[in-house]
Amino acid sequence: MEKKINLQKKKIASSFRDPSGFLFLEKGILYRQINFSYKEHYDHLINSGLFKLLVEKKLLISHQESALENRFSEEAYRIIQPEFIRFISYPYEWCFGQLKDAGLAALQIQKYALEHGMVLKDASAYNMQFVRGKPALIDTLSFETYKEGEPWIAYRQFCQHFLAPLALMSYRDIRLAQLLRIYIDGIPLNLASSLLPVSSLLNLSLYAHISLHARARNRATKQASRPKSFLSKKLLFALIDNLESAIMSLKWELKKTEWGNYYNKNNYSSEAFVGKKKIIEVFLEEIKPKQVWDIGGNTGVFSRIASAKGIETICFDIDPAAIEKNYFEARANGEENILPLTLDLANPSPAVGWANKERDSLQERGPADIVFALALIHHLVVTFNIPFEDIAEFFSDIGKSLIVEFVPSGDSQLQRMLASSAKVFPNYTQENFENAFQKYFLIKDIKQIQDSKRIIYLMKKR
Repeated sequence: MEKKINLQKKKIASSFRDPSGFLFLEKGILYRQINFSYKEHYDHLINSGLFKLLVEKKLLISHQESALENRFSEEAYRIIQPEFIRFISYPYEWCFGQLKDAGLAALQIQKYALEHGMVLKDASAYNMQFVRGKPALIDTLSFETYKEGEPWIAYRQFCQHFLAPLALMSYRDIRLAQLLRIYIDGIPLNLASSLLPVSSLLNLSLYAHISLHARARNRATKQASRPKSFLSKKLLFALIDNLESAIMSLKWELKKTEWGNYYNKNNYSSEAFVGKKKIIEVFLEEIKPKQVWDIGGNTGVFSRIASAKGIETICFDIDPAAIEKNYFEARANGEENILPLTLDLANPSPAVGWANKERDSLQERGPADIVFALALIHHLVVTFNIPFEDIAEFFSDIGKSLIVEFVPSGDSQLQRMLASSAKVFPNYTQENFENAFQKYFLIKDIKQIQDSKRIIYLMKKR
């Protein structure tokens, strides 16, 4: 009987590590199995009112209990159907502000948990997602009942997933966030300590939570046995408050970057800019997508044409300053349908983790209903030397439809790019562009932008 159940269901690879339960899919519906080993903790989560409070505070996704007949195996105590998050993002794709807000949200969750006799046993940044514009915990099994005097089991994990990368981004270089892509279990504290400048030692909280913490960890691993430390609830609250202060003290000053002020230096006239927006709006009305990916979306000007219509919109860009500006604008305006993310399209997020299955690649998280590629193709060709056909094939992997802008060779911005390149691109023509894309897409419509030679295509995957 159990074998038959397994054949009908598919486990989600990212949740295999937790003995308390796991996610699985059946007929396109996402379920979470809660095993009997987690019974005491789950009952406390529900009966203490913590679950209800966190859902009301939008710090934890909601769920509905489902029939036990839907169980994956006989170990099931409960089966729940969690709120479905269509697009899962990863910490190495977040901007500084997003990682900081997610860390603060995790600490707030820990405070509420302590007040209800529980603690976070798991403080992984991968358990946080941006839901309707705000960070929320998506793992219902991240809690366990609190026992007076026990240290916070997830303390080191929190420091590695949140505090260490934020400190490196703040004190060293914003690009060090990409270390999270290599160290899936968080940046090792001894590595973070070695990379931080001497000036960071003036921040006593950072020194304690990263440098001293790393040394203590190293000493502990050399000891065969050691007495268990006692930490009262009062001291645990003080630890959380101190971590919160440490994160609040970290800042990243937005700097001028190549793309951070793109819309102030492009060669669109005001008429062309408005005309481009109108074309995109018309195409969106025709396709009526539920999800849009705007690749190379900068600060999200054109993404917001979609998000304002209630369409879930993911805005990707390589520039961390552009993504930071986009996120701050979305947060300030309470925008729920736009998610800014950092992405190098020439080296997109790969599948990583155990057996390369714990974290999905960009392609595996698609396809989106429609992909925007606005003023992007010429950059891929000229800057990265990627042929039209390779670009077309990639976009056919990630999108069912495509709104793509072609910049003709006579365009002044493209001419500046070509002048600074040592390479020659004789194949960069509109005819070659169309021929390459038509191998993967049907061209449904073509419109020239008003007061511009640039052209926008609406394409549908074959």
